[in-house]
Amino acid sequence: MKRSRRRIAAALAATALAACTVGPDYKRPPAPVPVAYKEAGWKVGTPQDTIDRGPWWAVYNDPVLAALEQQVEVSNETLKADEAAYRQAQAIVAEARAGFFPTLSASASGQRSGTAKSALGGGGRVQNVFDATASASWVPDLWGRIRRAVEGDIATAQVTAADLAAARLTLQAQLATDYFELRVADELKRLLDSSAAAFAISLRIAQNQHAAGTATMADVANAETQLKATQAQAIAVGVQRAQLEHAIATLIGKPAAEFSIAPAPLVTQVPDIPPGMPSALLERRPDIAAAERQMAATNAQIGVAEAAYYPDLTLTASGGFSAPAIGQLLQASSGLWAIGSSLVQTVFDGGLRTAQVAAARAGYEQSVANYRQVVLTAFQQVEDQLAALRVLAEQAAVEDDAVASAREAERLTLNQYKAGTVAYTSVVVAQTTALNDAQTALNIRQNRLTASVALIQALGGGWSTARLPSADEVENGPPARASAAAARATRPAE
Repeated sequence: MKRSRRRIAAALAATALAACTVGPDYKRPPAPVPVAYKEAGWKVGTPQDTIDRGPWWAVYNDPVLAALEQQVEVSNETLKADEAAYRQAQAIVAEARAGFFPTLSASASGQRSGTAKSALGGGGRVQNVFDATASASWVPDLWGRIRRAVEGDIATAQVTAADLAAARLTLQAQLATDYFELRVADELKRLLDSSAAAFAISLRIAQNQHAAGTATMADVANAETQLKATQAQAIAVGVQRAQLEHAIATLIGKPAAEFSIAPAPLVTQVPDIPPGMPSALLERRPDIAAAERQMAATNAQIGVAEAAYYPDLTLTASGGFSAPAIGQLLQASSGLWAIGSSLVQTVFDGGLRTAQVAAARAGYEQSVANYRQVVLTAFQQVEDQLAALRVLAEQAAVEDDAVASAREAERLTLNQYKAGTVAYTSVVVAQTTALNDAQTALNIRQNRLTASVALIQALGGGWSTARLPSADEVENGPPARASAAAARATRPAE
């Protein structure tokens, strides 16, 4: 019965203290959210969202890309730094929570002292003093200052977790973009080599006709110039490819000298990416989640600042023993104790507390504006990439027709030149046009792939706010995955 009463009393006391928490309770303010995406009207409806099923890069069906993406989280040094920042934020929460508890200390001392002999011959005195004491000091969180501080630090830790997710998504998207650009470089090299082979055949035809007297030396010179220029272009592609390979090596945490990707054709198709409902974007973007948690953190600081208006109560207690000899130290007669309390209220501070509250409120209003701007920017990015994919798809269809027409014109003009009905300059123009159109079509394909990556990134890459650590997870230490990542980050290289 007594235990039940004590529990009820403790619960009532906790409730009373919680009721004294000053400052506004956090509520997420509204943000401008459109009913539908303006640029999504052109898309054909799909029965399922392929982004949310497994890793987002799986939609490209490229095993080399998938293997590289999996190495980003394990080996990228930037992610290791962001993960350490999250663990640091967790430690700060633990620091703030320590304020809920009393501070205990213990000390022990021994001292031997005496007085010198007097000039009149009086003997000096020697005495020993031994002390053993323990003390406690506690400042009850009457007004919720510590509770608000912990609340703000938890939100800040969640900000760092969202920043970690955003950094991970950015690096993954950058790797995918670099990878597709590298494959486009491989495809461009193949295209230029193929064109150079065709131009070499044209050069032999011009040389043979010159030998037969049906072509001029100018025709031979034009054919040779076209061949050499194309070969030079093919060689120049190697610079960009090498740089992209080096960039990918850095993203997966490897020295550029120890990493290479074998050339391969660009077989990846542009996937269909349903954008979903605009309202869902608020829960899918880690940068929006970070901005929202930042609002919660700054809102808590208002309560911390307002708590300074109220007095601080400090409870103290101490006890111990003091005796002239160690053998007497733990006797009851050597005991001593003291208990006390103090109530401190700032009477005048020159407007300091008022200014601090005003600064906290302004900081919250700033975070609200920043949050809404992040949301607006997110919708802009989605619309931008939807528009890019729509326009590029239309351009690709027209350009493919242009490539087919240019190839046919090239074939017909070369046959006419062999028949002697047109000058070789017509062949050069037709071949150059066909090569340029093929390069343009390849560039459009690259732009479509990179725009699809950018759209997936703008949609959050399948991430959701459900992946943010809860307040309990923040307070109770890093999850197993974070601990494993931390261990990898600090493990020496083998």
